[in-house]
Amino acid sequence: MTRPRILMADDHRMLAEGLRSLLEPAYELVEIVEDGRALVEAAQRLEPDVIVADITMPLLNGLDAVEQLRGLGCPAKVIFLTMHKDALYAARAMRAGASGFLLKHSASKELLTAIHEALAGRTYATPAIAELLERLPVRAPDGDVSLTRRQREVLQLFAEGHSAKQVAKILHISARTAEGHKAQIMNLLGAHSTADLVQCAIRHGLIAPT
Repeated sequence: MTRPRILMADDHRMLAEGLRSLLEPAYELVEIVEDGRALVEAAQRLEPDVIVADITMPLLNGLDAVEQLRGLGCPAKVIFLTMHKDALYAARAMRAGASGFLLKHSASKELLTAIHEALAGRTYATPAIAELLERLPVRAPDGDVSLTRRQREVLQLFAEGHSAKQVAKILHISARTAEGHKAQIMNLLGAHSTADLVQCAIRHGLIAPT
């Protein structure tokens, strides 16, 4: 019998490798990638049955990566792993079509259950998060709805410390366009410095707090 194919995306390589031994008796782990852009490429190339992805990753966060994949017609089930015990992240993950949402510290106990549920067409969330989702009316962080997908990409890259030329190269745009996006984002979010941009990116879940 063919084992379901799993693609994992996490920039914490030790965690990903630690989960390999948990997965491989029942599943085929086809690849481990370490950033959101590599995830988009690998998912299209490998066509996995399930994607297990961190939310906070370099170059492109997991939520935006999965939204891109959905736009490209990727049918894989998606399970998010995160350190963030926050219903806002979980709500956006579910809106992006996720089948699971797990806290990293419970992944060793819950990941196999989440994958089983996803493959059966159901959803699974870490109990503490599921309780928050049931009790609270969840909405997006202030200002998040006014950012386009491209603006979120640009915000993340500048917040990670990339220069305008580097952002332009990653996104296949001109440096002038990258700077233009940055200026628009700063205006929209009321940011006045790179430090402000970093705080905005953290608040929107695009990068992890240092």
